[in-house]
Amino acid sequence: MENRRLVVAREDEQDDRMKTFIFKGEGHTLGNALRTLILKNPDVIFCGYTIPHPSENKLHLRIETKEMSAADALREGLEQLQSLSDHVLETFETAVSDFKSKQMEV
Repeated sequence: MENRRLVVAREDEQDDRMKTFIFKGEGHTLGNALRTLILKNPDVIFCGYTIPHPSENKLHLRIETKEMSAADALREGLEQLQSLSDHVLETFETAVSDFKSKQMEV
């Protein structure tokens, strides 16, 4: 786990629909955003995260699904978060550009 930012806890677990993913170097910002997006998937039964200890720089994200694999639910959540982040950045940059243009007119 030393070099990888994402590992699966107990990879030998038989059921692919129930997994705990450990993100190294992440905290509440990623955990809450991912949990919120993943829970919008109708196939997801449970999604929650914990920070095991404040001195540990780790995020544990647990996903349980009906049919799809937990890894697929995580992948979809990460893709949605990327898309949402891109949209927010684009909207922000457009607003800043518009603001600067208006300031130049004054």
